[in-house]
Amino acid sequence: MDELEAVLAVASDEVAATQSLAELEELETRLTGRKSALAELRRGLSKLDESERPAVGARLNAVAEELAALVGSRRRILEREAEDRLLADDAVDITLPGVGYRTGTHHLITQTIDEVVDIFVALGYQVATGPEIETSWHNFDALNTPWWHPSRLDSDTMYVDYGESDDELPLRTHTSPVQARVMMAQDPPVYVVVPGRTYRTDTFDAAHSPVFHQMEGLAVADGITFGDLKGTLAHFAREYFGKERTIELIPHFFPFTEPSAEMHVSCFNCDGSGCPVCGRSGWIELLGCGMVDPNVFEAVGYDPAEVTGFAFGGGIERIAMVRHGITDIRHFFDNDLRVNRQYI
Repeated sequence: MDELEAVLAVASDEVAATQSLAELEELETRLTGRKSALAELRRGLSKLDESERPAVGARLNAVAEELAALVGSRRRILEREAEDRLLADDAVDITLPGVGYRTGTHHLITQTIDEVVDIFVALGYQVATGPEIETSWHNFDALNTPWWHPSRLDSDTMYVDYGESDDELPLRTHTSPVQARVMMAQDPPVYVVVPGRTYRTDTFDAAHSPVFHQMEGLAVADGITFGDLKGTLAHFAREYFGKERTIELIPHFFPFTEPSAEMHVSCFNCDGSGCPVCGRSGWIELLGCGMVDPNVFEAVGYDPAEVTGFAFGGGIERIAMVRHGITDIRHFFDNDLRVNRQYI
């Protein structure tokens, strides 16, 4: 009996001193488990006289119940304290501003393509696309570029398969092959704008990239003139660079247009007076253009005696760099968010 009372007296203080549910679980095992003093006393009942067993057994059960009550009471207190701590840790000050997330945006190249496309779609043009791996016929022959032209060498053009011209598969060097595909697929009139990725064996530097984007435009119908080409490009320049912009067309040569020209736009930064953006000339070279060569019409099955047309094409990176004052084309490919976030 004295041992039972001693166990109960010590247990009361020990239970009250526990500070966590883990400590309480450990103490409960020590007090009432198979190796506890209480279990040893219970196993010793058989050694007592029969007259003593009922009283000792009853007291054993009573002490076990009291220990269970002490542990249960302490467990409820500890659980409540743990819940209070959890609520305190998870408390939110609803007067604080919420956590915001930065809204994503399109890359500047995509933004430029979309804006340029919208200008021409508003004029009635349709958007056309084509494969990035082309045949040499679509990329060169159909566009009046003969087999001996230096641009067809693998030093200038990237090839998936290079060798016999009939079987060659270049990565397209411009989006112009799509104009051939469109004309072969439909009768005139044709008004299409063709954005897309293109490839050339250029060294990656501030002004060049082996992978870049182009925007091709094509208009074919009865009676289209060089004046229509100039008016269309002047409208584009005003819409994209500002209503005060003017253009000039400088004679040039391209295999697939005749006559051909380079389009220059008056500098939006200095209004034509000369500045670092335009190289002090007052004009910015932007794209190439011209009237579709009759040989191109014959290659795609059009009669050059019945239709005329114009085509133009320029680099999207070039257009974006001019407008936004970007001096290094590599910024478009560096994945530097500091660059992209300027144009959100």
